[in-house]
Amino acid sequence: MKGTFHIPVHLPAATRGVGSGGSASDEDEEDRFVNRPCYEFNSMLRPAWNDRRCEHCRHYLTARCPHIEDFLDDVEDLTPE
Repeated sequence: MKGTFHIPVHLPAATRGVGSGGSASDEDEEDRFVNRPCYEFNSMLRPAWNDRRCEHCRHYLTARCPHIEDFLDDVEDLTPE
């Protein structure tokens, strides 16, 4: 199919292992991308996911994100699959 794209599926924090045996450094790492003043909820997601996490922001991984470099620093391999 021409022009297909993948919409990422993001799991709520409760299903990612945070608070259920995850290490303290994992929790600290996740806290880096929560509750930023630029957060704007992505209305394409279910309202229950409006937890102020960057991954649920309207500008997440877009050129409009003021923190895009922080996210790209965490990417190990930028080659397409």
